[in-house]
Amino acid sequence: IEMSDILEEWSKVQSQWMYLQPIFDSPDIAKQLANASKRFKNVDSTWRHTMTAAKNIGNVLQMCKMQESTSSLLDKLQEANKTLEAIQKELTDYLERKREAFARFYFLSNDELLEILSQTKDPEAVQPHLRKVFENIFKVDFDAGKKITCMYSAENERIPFVKNIDTNNKNVEFWMGDLEE
Repeated sequence: IEMSDILEEWSKVQSQWMYLQPIFDSPDIAKQLANASKRFKNVDSTWRHTMTAAKNIGNVLQMCKMQESTSSLLDKLQEANKTLEAIQKELTDYLERKREAFARFYFLSNDELLEILSQTKDPEAVQPHLRKVFENIFKVDFDAGKKITCMYSAENERIPFVKNIDTNNKNVEFWMGDLEE
């Protein structure tokens, strides 16, 4: 087994783990993607154990050179990569379903959409993304009950709503659909 093979797998795991870790730290995403979240926690545990072992040994290169752990380490990293790729595919499918439910989400990058979806309990977190989703809606006002009462254009024109939009107990794609109407 070549050390370069191990380092390549290690780097792939690290890259994927770093991208997915903050996503699955969100309780909302973890709840909505329970199966993927469970699988990510297993990989997370393996990754943290591997990193702790590398720290205890002294460094990654020394760990890769250790004959007794080399094939086992490579197998663990390869399995972690397969699992992380499957999780990434599940996440991509999830985002596609959200975009199908509310087509204006296609105007957002995956990261922007994840930011919105990871804060479903805080509808005000959508504010920075409104201008990308809706033409010339710069921001909206929320009342104390998290109902949207009016919108503002980029020119700061205030347009009060005849009927407030209730964001409570609704997925973001549904109350944003109400806002679109």
